Amino acid sequence: MTTADSPSNLASTKPEALPRSAYRVFRPITTRWMDNDVYGHVNNVVYYSWFDTAVNAHLIEQGVLNIHKGETIGLVVETHCNYFAPLAFPQTIEAGIRVAHRGSSSVRYEVGLFAQGEALTAARGHFVHVYVNKETRRPQPLHNKFIQVLETLI
Repeated sequence: MTTADSPSNLASTKPEALPRSAYRVFRPITTRWMDNDVYGHVNNVVYYSWFDTAVNAHLIEQGVLNIHKGETIGLVVETHCNYFAPLAFPQTIEAGIRVAHRGSSSVRYEVGLFAQGEALTAARGHFVHVYVNKETRRPQPLHNKFIQVLETLI
């Protein structure tokens, strides 16, 4: 274990819930009956689906991602989530989106999940998309319109 990984340093970097002001765009997500697990709250794997849904729906609505006919697709290469409060069916979730980093072909999206009307995130996380050619799976530089949409999320 390095000094950076020592328990005292890990405790000082404990993730915290964030306010709505930390995010640029919001979209509602309705929980489903099947989202709950045997413990009576949304299962952790569902949160990752919500991250993908929130970001990709926004990109599709902005006209920069065409999942059916586009030549470029985003592949997830990293993902992470911290949980602060339970969410459960039936409940509406509000997903806040922002961009933390943009490279020439990659983007780190950060997503905060809020119970409807709540001030702080019930969970927050990130995922990194690398945008690649659909056929070759090689990285593709982001086009100008895509970059413009991403700039509104920074």
